[in-house]
Amino acid sequence: MDFSADWLDWMQWPAMLATVFAAWLVASDRETRRTAGFWVFLASNVLWILWGVHDGAFALIALQLSLAALNIRGVFKTEAAQKAPRKSQRANVS
Repeated sequence: MDFSADWLDWMQWPAMLATVFAAWLVASDRETRRTAGFWVFLASNVLWILWGVHDGAFALIALQLSLAALNIRGVFKTEAAQKAPRKSQRANVS
């Protein structure tokens, strides 16, 4: 196998590792890890799209675009939750 000619074929492996790592981060109890997870998911979406374009996997490209939209939504919701006052803090304010 000529690695220089087929380097995009190898893109699926970092994409897979990024996806698994992102899922691990998003499942964390820590807000900062969850936020990082959404960003790693977005990076994995880009890697999968690059591989999908190279391989002509159009359903995969459509899936990754859809998942990227959900990940962007997750980033905004997580960042908004981090900026909002906690329920316990709001309950103490009269």
